[in-house]
Amino acid sequence: MEKGLVMETQRQAEIFQAMQRPDFYPHPVTTVRQRETHISKVFLTGTYVYKIKKPVNLEFLDFTTLEKRRHFCHQEVILNRRLTRSVYLDVVPITFKDGRYHLAGPGQPVEYAVKMRQLSDDCSMVRLLRRGKIDKEALQELARILARFYGQAPTGGHINTFGSRETVWANCEENFRQTEMFAGRILDERMFQIVRAATRSFLRRWQELFEHRIEKDKIRDCHGDLRSGHVYFTDEIQILDCIEFNERFRYGDITSDLAFLAMDLDYEGYPDIAHSLLKAYVGYTKDQDVFVLLDFYKCYRAFVRVKVNCFRLQEGDLGEQERGRLLTETHQYMDLAYRYAVQFTRPTLWVVCGMPASGKTTIAKELAKTLGVKVFRSDVIRKELFGLQPYERRDVLFEKGIYSKGASSLTYGKLLLLAQEEIEKGCSVILDATYSSRHQRSEVLRLAKDMDTNLMFVECTCSEAVLKKRLIRREATSSVSDARLRHFEQIKARFEPLNEVRDEMHIGVDTERPLEQSMEHILSRDYVLECLQTAEAMKG
Repeated sequence: MEKGLVMETQRQAEIFQAMQRPDFYPHPVTTVRQRETHISKVFLTGTYVYKIKKPVNLEFLDFTTLEKRRHFCHQEVILNRRLTRSVYLDVVPITFKDGRYHLAGPGQPVEYAVKMRQLSDDCSMVRLLRRGKIDKEALQELARILARFYGQAPTGGHINTFGSRETVWANCEENFRQTEMFAGRILDERMFQIVRAATRSFLRRWQELFEHRIEKDKIRDCHGDLRSGHVYFTDEIQILDCIEFNERFRYGDITSDLAFLAMDLDYEGYPDIAHSLLKAYVGYTKDQDVFVLLDFYKCYRAFVRVKVNCFRLQEGDLGEQERGRLLTETHQYMDLAYRYAVQFTRPTLWVVCGMPASGKTTIAKELAKTLGVKVFRSDVIRKELFGLQPYERRDVLFEKGIYSKGASSLTYGKLLLLAQEEIEKGCSVILDATYSSRHQRSEVLRLAKDMDTNLMFVECTCSEAVLKKRLIRREATSSVSDARLRHFEQIKARFEPLNEVRDEMHIGVDTERPLEQSMEHILSRDYVLECLQTAEAMKG
């Protein structure tokens, strides 16, 4: 350590000793409690909190000079006032005169502290959750506050560069590079390698999605450290402790910010709360991509916590009990990162099914667009198999000609082969077909089991009146499907309910609702069900 930093550290040790005494403060104090991280020391006096930054340089932050610490104290106050009210009060100097340290007293400033109003720990989100004190309305309000915050946060230009795939890649690689030395020691070597490989694979595959997020102004000046322990429900919701020391950790995709809170809630044992909050947020913002990116960014955030803990464990000044606690916590975060990595790399076989004119193709196309995967439509495949053009109209009787049982068997068999090819590439895939018989669906179930992939049936439904109206409309328009109103009763009679499909593989969607609402429902519901399927597969 450089001589200057040694002196800074020694001086801080003296200041910290002085701040332990109640008589150090110019306001009544009975007891002083302390909290410490690898970058700061916090003193809680009952009425106010004083936070001092340590003179450290950790590549991603530099607090090594008094001027730098003063600057970042002011940044902390300015930035945290965005999501708090009357909490971040001021930056106060700690001075030295006549052999004593003073808080905002006489003498030259030798240190600076952020002064905050102390909030009760009992009002923190995590404490309230443990007591069952956060209801649906509170989550809705939190989602509304976050939606407003992100909607008003700066974006564009320089900020957008932090949402590019290249920047996200660099951030991830930095995490892996800085923690690689701990793999096989503190961290499970196999888990580390899987998380790194999965992250790289995702970034290679989703270039267009990262570009789309920039185009849609989803890269913002965010919070950067959004955790349940930083959210307080007082007379109003207060969100503390944003990142002030590094733009790269605060600028980024909104989903990355939200993912930190969702991951933290998973860690604390409240995945349902996390999902309800995210669903409410998407309801306010219509940002459905959140569910596509969520596991990737949750993995990233969990690994950040792994990295921070590894740094702390390396410091070597920990007692045995504290070291044991940190090791356990680190392993739990690593387990989470691994689970998320498996979830976002595990392919899903989507089956968008239902009666003709139930809206299958509209849903399948939108799903393919959102997920960036291929969709195979039975109407198109059927005509290709028999040498016909997609819009070549065939006026045939029910289950005759290219719609005979044999022809349908060929068509559905081809769909399975195409799906298998995509899954073998590690890709998800969508099949758009009626899938009216249990036999057809059993073949899909068998394929998903053999390929060890997630499976999701999206059953499109609407009223008979709407179905018939849509079928009548087809008479006057070009359509790949040859199903018409005269076939309706026979198709309806042959459609076997999806009773054999387990609930965790089945999403029902009413296509009379606006497409945006249907997609929000599918993606939100799918996220929960895919988590269940992946967890079941990992146990197996």
